[in-house]
Amino acid sequence: MKILLIGVGGFVGAILRYLFSKFFTIVLGNMIPFGTLFVNVTGSFILGFVHTLSVEKLVLGDNVRFFIGVGLLGAFTTFSTFSVETIHLFEDGAFILGLLNMFLNLFLSLFAAFFGIYVSRLF
Repeated sequence: MKILLIGVGGFVGAILRYLFSKFFTIVLGNMIPFGTLFVNVTGSFILGFVHTLSVEKLVLGDNVRFFIGVGLLGAFTTFSTFSVETIHLFEDGAFILGLLNMFLNLFLSLFAAFFGIYVSRLF
């Protein structure tokens, strides 16, 4: 059952990542990969929130944690795409944008995870 939950969650997460990436490229352009930034930041918040409710608060069961935390968010967030997109910015001579992309992904994702944990502890 655990494998099925992770697989279905991964299927949903991968599709959502693709759709959000396309949406942000259409709306905001591709100067910075905003779609990847969005999925990484929102995914970090949700993972911090869900993990804390599941592991610390014991409010959510393992099935929810496997479906959302491992499957859905494992496919939704993407460190590898962030890495490749950042390298492409550097290769294109957009050094400042590459550094900005690195800074935004790292610090906003860490802050979002912290905030997700913080908010979940209010319950």
